[in-house]
Amino acid sequence: MKWSRRHTLIAGLALIGLTNAVALGGAAYNRSGEPESILSLTQRELRPPYVWTGRNETSGLALQLQWRVLQGDGRNIGLYRLATYSGAIPGWLDRAKMASLGFDVKLSTASPDVGRGSPYERQLPRDVLVVLELDGPAYREALERAAKTASEVEAKNERGEGKKVADQMIDRETRHSSRLFAVDAGLDRAALRSKFPDRTKYAIVRGQVRPARVSESKAAAGAIGNLSAPGVNVPLAMRGVFEGVTPDGYDQPSAGDKRFEARLAFGRRLEPWLVSAAKK
Repeated sequence: MKWSRRHTLIAGLALIGLTNAVALGGAAYNRSGEPESILSLTQRELRPPYVWTGRNETSGLALQLQWRVLQGDGRNIGLYRLATYSGAIPGWLDRAKMASLGFDVKLSTASPDVGRGSPYERQLPRDVLVVLELDGPAYREALERAAKTASEVEAKNERGEGKKVADQMIDRETRHSSRLFAVDAGLDRAALRSKFPDRTKYAIVRGQVRPARVSESKAAAGAIGNLSAPGVNVPLAMRGVFEGVTPDGYDQPSAGDKRFEARLAFGRRLEPWLVSAAKK
């Protein structure tokens, strides 16, 4: 049989249909049964992308989940987006944890050639499970670190401007910055859930960990990236809740932003979807 353009068109449409069916089937399976976890988040943890204006009702909207890590040196409480950042190095992702994830921590962390990285760092990333904690001990420690840093800034500034800067730091941490932190990683889902049983405070997501070094000590460590929830699609019926919510910087919304609360569920495949959303 001679292959024609008509056959090509039919084959293309069939492939598109099959792809859509697989995607819909995967989404349906993810949402079947009881959710693996449900977190109640606000505009501090869910942000629309910079390019979305809300003017086109037919345009899709995917919120970005904001998460952070506590670094081991106590200096930084940086915030990273699931969708865009793959270099978050938490203090708990140390040599022992990396070994438990299957990495060879006996390899040298010294770089033989500039720009190539060490033998340890050249190991390939591994797929793991990452635990996200909402408004828990990690966030309380972040508040303590912010208060300590603010106090140091105020004390060192001799012109009287330190208090203003310190107040801004405290305000950002207590009112604007995300309360969602990556606090653990592992390979056994049941073991992680046993360790973190509260399904309203802890969500388990898929992600990757790659080898990294703590810069000062050159100790073996790891970096988190490529989590399985790069964006959360907003159903058309909930779109109005997010009108006027626009990001301003990496960890602080603009003063005019509207507030909301949304319940985010994670299903069998550990992928998220919006259960409900309401203005506050």
